Amino acid sequence: MNNLIQVVLLGVIEGITEFLPISSTGHLLIAEKLGLGQRSEMFNIVIQAGAILAVTVIYRRRLFELLTGLAQPEQRDYLLKLVSSFLITAVLGLVVAKLGYELPETVTPVAWALVLGGFWIFVAEWLAGKKRIESRVTWTVAIVVGVAQIAAAVFPGLSRSGATIFAAMLTGTSDRKAATEFAFLVGIPTMYAASAYAMLKQLKQAGQVTDNALDVGLGFVVSMLVAFVVVKWLIRYIQTNRFTIFALYRIALGLFLLLFLPSGS
Repeated sequence: MNNLIQVVLLGVIEGITEFLPISSTGHLLIAEKLGLGQRSEMFNIVIQAGAILAVTVIYRRRLFELLTGLAQPEQRDYLLKLVSSFLITAVLGLVVAKLGYELPETVTPVAWALVLGGFWIFVAEWLAGKKRIESRVTWTVAIVVGVAQIAAAVFPGLSRSGATIFAAMLTGTSDRKAATEFAFLVGIPTMYAASAYAMLKQLKQAGQVTDNALDVGLGFVVSMLVAFVVVKWLIRYIQTNRFTIFALYRIALGLFLLLFLPSGS
């Protein structure tokens, strides 16, 4: 397959999966194993940054509202919870990094995480559906979402967006739109920080960077454009629909990988 086509496909995969509750890291690993070629860590970091930029643009008004509305108690409280959730993730993330944790290079653990995460979505939707609709973000939600982001980082296939959205829904913010907004907003600084940390780490190991500037730039642009469209769609979709479709997809994909992908892949 032509190299540029591979780059475009990887950008599309990243853009689609980064903010849907189906795991971008897991899908990129699967794509590499199924023939789209292994890319440098730098490439994966940059195309992820494209998806983050898209979400930043989508939520630009909400971010501006928070930053300029500090005089309002409600806005100040929400921003403080976002910052606290981010700091929890940052501190735990540094602990995980110091322990030398590395992502798995085989698909099997990702497949299991996809299946288990699918059932987790069913349970979360069922439990949240039994609660009164609540859009307020509590301190419990902020703390749990911060921890959930690390859980997703440690278990590829779990999905950062999925882990945080359903953690929020189960611990107080039962309204899907409100839970998704908080999960995405706290994900913006978290993912920028994680990308910057990983990029600095890669720059110190320049010998591992094998992709040329054209590949990286193209992947970034494709990921950004696709993520913009996908997130806009998701925000509209969840206002009248549950996340069940993503649970079914996760379980089907995970079982397919476990049954048909050679062991050790």
